[in-house]
Amino acid sequence: MMNPDKFYSIVVPLYNEEENVPLLINTVKDIMKEYRYELILVDDFSTDRTAMAIKKIAASDVVLIELTKNYGQSSALMAGIDYASGDHIITMDGDMQNDPSDIPMMIKKINENEYDLVIGKRQKRQDNLVRTFPSKIANFIIRRTTKLNVTDHGCALKVFNSETAKNLDLYGESHRFITLHAHLNGARITEVPIKHHARQFGVSKYGIGRTTKVINDLILLLFNQKYLQKPIYLFGNIGLATFISGMLINIYLLIEKFMGYSIGGRPLLILGILLVFVGIQLFTTGIIIDLLMKTYYESQKKRPFNIRKVSVF
Repeated sequence: MMNPDKFYSIVVPLYNEEENVPLLINTVKDIMKEYRYELILVDDFSTDRTAMAIKKIAASDVVLIELTKNYGQSSALMAGIDYASGDHIITMDGDMQNDPSDIPMMIKKINENEYDLVIGKRQKRQDNLVRTFPSKIANFIIRRTTKLNVTDHGCALKVFNSETAKNLDLYGESHRFITLHAHLNGARITEVPIKHHARQFGVSKYGIGRTTKVINDLILLLFNQKYLQKPIYLFGNIGLATFISGMLINIYLLIEKFMGYSIGGRPLLILGILLVFVGIQLFTTGIIIDLLMKTYYESQKKRPFNIRKVSVF
């Protein structure tokens, strides 16, 4: 049942979606007519007439944010989320591959259950192999390396409570891992099946070149999850293993030297010395990063934890 007291912010990043904008605005207006809402359209410095198309059709419930240059989807999303004032914040793509008709079902899901984030799982995804293959790899890696059992991290259609959305920090291409960001912040998450359509207008902005960016962001996120507060455990362990390997090689060569063998021209000697120095460097790197981590929290008066709520009886 609809809660008339709730206000919803729909955030849509746009880049060269001139032909999709009228359909997007009219469809959202029709679907959300029984809700109190605002539609926040973030134009990420489009090179076509996206902004003009919005201004021609925009009504009182539409907000247009125009960025000064092309910052990318993560920054565009954060600009919209920062501006949003809704009790719940809904994100979706502007290419109309997400179906706004799924929004009421997702709103009902987050209102009736104690979830912080409801995300869509695209059924019969209408994308080519260039988009689906890297996505499947990333989804598999996340499921195997975290406790987050979500199958479609790349789906843009999501419904957050306001606090969860406002606590997101998105950089680079990390909008693709919003669900993992929220999970690391302690959000309660569920996944629901939604419709997915083929793009009717415009061209996809996703190319195979973005795959390396996605992989780099994923590695960074996994590091943050396991080692942000204890980096010495990662660098220290690798450093110790490398140092010990080098020392074992050097001890072996020293024994051979005492036995009368020549070791001066052997590549193994170079490897042994190199491993010792690399091990020392890795260990000291872990110490330095550990100090930087403490400075990061203490200088901003942050705490390495989030409190869900405090009940006083």
